[in-house]
Amino acid sequence: MLINLLPDFFAVLNSTDRAAAYQRYFAANHRLLEAYWHNYVVDPDGPHYHDVVAATVHADRGDLRSMLERTDVVSLARETEQRCATLLAADVDIDVVLMVGVGAANAGELVIDGRGVAFLCLEHFTGIENQETEGLGLDPELLPLWLAHEYSHAVRYTSPASRSVFHNGVVGAGGSYSYWETGRRVPLRELLLNEGLAVHTSRAISPGHAAWEYFGYERRQYARIRELEPVIARAIAQHLDQTGLGLRLRYLSGGMSDEARTVEGRYVLPERCGYYVGARMCEAAIDAHGLAWAVRASDFELAEAARDAAATA
Repeated sequence: MLINLLPDFFAVLNSTDRAAAYQRYFAANHRLLEAYWHNYVVDPDGPHYHDVVAATVHADRGDLRSMLERTDVVSLARETEQRCATLLAADVDIDVVLMVGVGAANAGELVIDGRGVAFLCLEHFTGIENQETEGLGLDPELLPLWLAHEYSHAVRYTSPASRSVFHNGVVGAGGSYSYWETGRRVPLRELLLNEGLAVHTSRAISPGHAAWEYFGYERRQYARIRELEPVIARAIAQHLDQTGLGLRLRYLSGGMSDEARTVEGRYVLPERCGYYVGARMCEAAIDAHGLAWAVRASDFELAEAARDAAATA
């Protein structure tokens, strides 16, 4: 189901007391926005919440308004949602949310009461970088790519046919998803495969982009990751069956220091290099069984497909 929060957010901006209006907006969409804040921003009950809200509601939105005037984001999202459901043989309802975010995440996934959510923060897709909103300046033509990526996660987490560690974790948590708790409890192998499968889904849904855009990389970063692929693979191989939030942050997130990403005494791993490795790890399974099967497969099944492919090569 498509949920469009844009009119509600612009109503906040049209209010004479924007901060108070945001509180009403948050309350009206509490289940969704609380999960979003917890996973991608800060604790909404914490001391920084009001500062983030103030910066959000008073930022210049000219770039976003201009993009929305020339891009039918609702139709684009509906079409992409339908194509994802067909490609992945969706057997569960997924909510697709169009919204304005309050942080650096341009897109993401949630599970709320057992229902998967794929959201897009449209301030990042205006084609113009915006320091006030932390907008990344991504081209709006990348919206289907990122929506497909997050839709893949939502299916892997919530499909009743999923054999993934993520699905088991969501069930064990009473139908909710936490980026931080799964980072602590899910083995690195599954974290990598999860992102790799999403990369392949986005390629299938939105072909024709530059190779690095499917990983969220800059061109130079992509070239460096390919150059260091043997080094990265050796570093990751030591930790594949281990858990720990530090591993997720080191290989699949930004913001870690160069020291924390240094391996073999001299190589600084590029940020989020695990996306590339994860995509390589699940290629054979997708080729053999298709994306709908692979997105629901266990990490063992995906690894077995890779071994079978290598044995027959």
